[in-house]
Amino acid sequence: MNRAERVVLAVDLGTGGPKVGFVSLDGTVLWSDHVAVATEYGPSGAATQDAGLWWEIICDATRRGLAEGGVSGERVTGVSITGQWASTVPVDAQGRPVGPCVMWMDSRGEPYSRKAFGGWLAGYRPRVVLSWLRRNGGVPSPNGDDPVGHMLHLQHGDPAVFAKARWLLEPVDYLSMCFTGRAVASPASMTGSWLTDNRNPAVLDYDDVLVRLAGVDRAKLPPLLPTGSIIGPVAPEVAAELGISPAAKVVTGSTDMHSAAVGSGAVQPGELHLTISTTSWISCPMPSKKTDVFHQLATVPGLDPSSYLLVDMQDTAGRALEWLRDNVFDGLDYDGMTELAAGAPVGSNGVIFTPWLKGERSPVDDRRARGGFHNLSLATTRADLVRAVLEGVAYNSRWLLQYLNRFAPNSGPIRIIGGGARSDLWCQIMADVTGRTYERVADPLNAQLRGAALFAGIGLGELHRDELRHLTPLDGVFEPEAGNREVYDRIFAEFPKLYKAQKGMFGRLN
Repeated sequence: MNRAERVVLAVDLGTGGPKVGFVSLDGTVLWSDHVAVATEYGPSGAATQDAGLWWEIICDATRRGLAEGGVSGERVTGVSITGQWASTVPVDAQGRPVGPCVMWMDSRGEPYSRKAFGGWLAGYRPRVVLSWLRRNGGVPSPNGDDPVGHMLHLQHGDPAVFAKARWLLEPVDYLSMCFTGRAVASPASMTGSWLTDNRNPAVLDYDDVLVRLAGVDRAKLPPLLPTGSIIGPVAPEVAAELGISPAAKVVTGSTDMHSAAVGSGAVQPGELHLTISTTSWISCPMPSKKTDVFHQLATVPGLDPSSYLLVDMQDTAGRALEWLRDNVFDGLDYDGMTELAAGAPVGSNGVIFTPWLKGERSPVDDRRARGGFHNLSLATTRADLVRAVLEGVAYNSRWLLQYLNRFAPNSGPIRIIGGGARSDLWCQIMADVTGRTYERVADPLNAQLRGAALFAGIGLGELHRDELRHLTPLDGVFEPEAGNREVYDRIFAEFPKLYKAQKGMFGRLN
């Protein structure tokens, strides 16, 4: 079979639920579907999902996709999982969940993380943070909302689940185990644990010093395989249940950040991509290990064992528009909201929205920060509110770019992907606010699904990394409009000041 005939079963497990698709190795998305999964929120910062439900959805969607998409199961040569990271699924030796997935925003581990490594230097004990930065480049959060915090919470706060768990897995590694029966991970999938020595990303082991400093149980960490390598074939019983070829190979899972880089085609050092999804980030491949601890910028194991990838995170992007829709504009869909926003002038008549609805990570690490509309008046309209949300996410990206430009200087165009990039208006606002040119990848909503498939193609030896930019078509280029610069410069000058002025209040109230 040629590339167009070879198909990858790709899964993109977002915070909002799994997206399942069949993608040919020439990058064509043949069929895809998304099924929503709710996050359950509870006391003390709890945020969980039913990991077993993910697998049920994926099995059903795979069978439907074969029937509806006209894809023969025998054409499926690979399976690739991407999606959310820094979440934790406790499973038994057979890979069955023994408790809910502790999601990336779950902060119940905070008291245990602060006890283990908290202190006065940017929230850490100096000796601890220096050890982590030297070895890894990143540091677990003292706020507890990452895998180290999750592991400590399970160990000390939920000992019954912890005792039943043989492995504590990232979501992508849990799903890979569902397909293969093997509990394995990669340096890329374990990015959020911050437990590997990234001075040499080819070393496939956890660092003894970092494991000790974190206080986690090393025996429950999955063995590591090289990023992008083959775990093995789909288990025969799983292949039979799904109707795909038992010869299909499963590659190691990747974070949505890794698959976004591949799906954007921005895979050479310094080539930037920006994602507007539930969350948002700006990333690029990097040639070496580097960290800006004060603005939450770091490099992590990259697309292969010899490279790195820039990591940062803005917690609320598309989720802010979803919040506005659900709570203020009930009954209006996203197209209707962006159409409404187009009726407001540049700058939203002076209304500023700060999108920190679940706190922030980059360029400030403050989980207690909260969002808000500022400078409202009796003349403020519904259109102003929607446009202010779009602009607020763009202001946040500009704020991050100020520090990213020092960290990884690049003045070239930025590839833009994600569900938010479907909006011409949002892409143009991004260009105008940040003063950068954006190249929109065709079908931006499925960019990470396509990236997961192409990532598998590299692991299977069917594709080469240098081909990816040419396998990624564009459907729009957005240049900044000079006439809007003065308005956006004037308003953005106030944006970081709003955080500084309210930081104390956030701490007192939240």
